[in-house]
Amino acid sequence: MFFLYNVLVIFASFCLRILAIFNSKMRLFVAGRRTVFDTLASKINAEDKTIWFHAASLGEYEQGLPVMEKMKLLYPNHKVVLTFFSPSGYEVRKNNTVADVTVYLPLDTKRNAVQFIEMVHPEMVFFIKYEYWPNYLEALKKASIKTFLISGIFRKEQLFFKWYGGFYRKALASFDHFFVQNSTSKELLLQLGKSNVTVSGDTRFDRVAAILEKDNRLDFITEFKNGQLTIVVGSSWPKDESLLVAYINATSHNIKWIIAPHNIKAEQIQELQKSITKKAVLFSEKEGKNLAEYNVFIIDTIGILTKIYSEADIAFVGGGFGNPGVHNLLEPATFGVPIVIGPNYSHFAEATALVDLGGCSVISNAKELEETLDNLCQNKEERWEKGHICSTFVKMNCGAIDIITKHISAL
Repeated sequence: MFFLYNVLVIFASFCLRILAIFNSKMRLFVAGRRTVFDTLASKINAEDKTIWFHAASLGEYEQGLPVMEKMKLLYPNHKVVLTFFSPSGYEVRKNNTVADVTVYLPLDTKRNAVQFIEMVHPEMVFFIKYEYWPNYLEALKKASIKTFLISGIFRKEQLFFKWYGGFYRKALASFDHFFVQNSTSKELLLQLGKSNVTVSGDTRFDRVAAILEKDNRLDFITEFKNGQLTIVVGSSWPKDESLLVAYINATSHNIKWIIAPHNIKAEQIQELQKSITKKAVLFSEKEGKNLAEYNVFIIDTIGILTKIYSEADIAFVGGGFGNPGVHNLLEPATFGVPIVIGPNYSHFAEATALVDLGGCSVISNAKELEETLDNLCQNKEERWEKGHICSTFVKMNCGAIDIITKHISAL
């Protein structure tokens, strides 16, 4: 099976190079890996002590970030090496300040795995949530390097729990400890004979809770809001926007809208702006304008949505009409903001919990959106109650970082 896997990886590598000719994301995926070993050679010396974190993409980076920051404090003389699998993670966070070296993870061949680990020579390795690369895990095990999974999630549908999943089950033997998000994941691992498991929770709760300690003020957002009721639409997709724009154009409520689309390509931003009949302004065109005069503020940039949520009275989080589903609810939740989402959220534990608790409302069509937003706009007490549920939910689920670091420090 290992032989077949390695053949498939090599074949996939060949196919990706062909796809890169036609697809911009694949070009980044392929081109970004060409210089990885040169970058490692220039930034890591033989005498350096290192800790390696691997994230599949942006979401896993956010989960690993608080642990990376904690490790930097506990091991100030170590270099942190961060790898990404996906361009959507690497391209957004390649200039992060927490890691000393940030690169793509070379494809999972035996040769790449051995060379990478020899060059990085980490004392500890952290895989975040997902990503089980058999050749890397095998090389780490052979080198007796302590390897951990953090914020892990296991579901019975995964290959590990199928009768034909022995190859992947074997890969799990490389982990010294599993820090998982919930008891279901622990029970599934126990069924595989893995007793080195701790339910630590999701590190994202610690990360978003820490946001409250920062200065989240954006003067231009305060100017735009001008003391009025404000709905922030975060990470919206076209399906979300079609429903919201219809409501924006029709509603008689005196509402300010801030829309931060998931995709900020110029043509899509322009199309969104043209579809809105009320006075709208783009972030890229805000200079010299009296923002208080506008009804809708379209954020055609990245990196400031978290701070914007601090000014929200209501948050609509996008993605709930697509696949894999709704985006990050925890950022508005930590600010005590009531949340509205689309119907596709069942794969996200925090979304399911907030819906069950009543802090998050689910809509499936234009009529439900209208009824939900009208109710929240008109009922300040209900906004406060739902927002309080959200902020309390975040506070009650913090502590994963302390559990993880205490365990590791005791090794």
